[in-house]
Amino acid sequence: MTESNPERIPIQAEEDIVLARHLGRNLSKWIGFGTIMQSRIATSISELARNIFLYAGEGTITIDKVERDGRTGLYVVAEDRGPGIPDMRRAMEDGFSTSGALGAGLPGVKRMMDEFLLESVPGKGTRVEIIKWLDDAEGEARK
Repeated sequence: MTESNPERIPIQAEEDIVLARHLGRNLSKWIGFGTIMQSRIATSISELARNIFLYAGEGTITIDKVERDGRTGLYVVAEDRGPGIPDMRRAMEDGFSTSGALGAGLPGVKRMMDEFLLESVPGKGTRVEIIKWLDDAEGEARK
């Protein structure tokens, strides 16, 4: 995996969620994603940043262009040192929420992205890595 120049956004306030979402949308547009996929990427970043803010209080979102096996995509890492997720299987169930929200967060992010990795250790924190690959049709559209 080749990474270029990552944007690292500290998440400590609600405004940081908006900033991460905005940077993700701009980078996805620059890479060549269409408007619908830009929205899905921005929504995924927003969900991950909101989880950091709600459950851990602070953490980081890192956004970067990625190239692997001749493909180009957007790579995002959400990290915190919060309480962790005690039951990851339940957290990945549609409708599950500990905050009273709709519970579409992590399962929704997983559905919208091409690659999804969740690591969490109770008492130590959580790390989520996602990648959305630019498909051939979107790549052709930007030429």
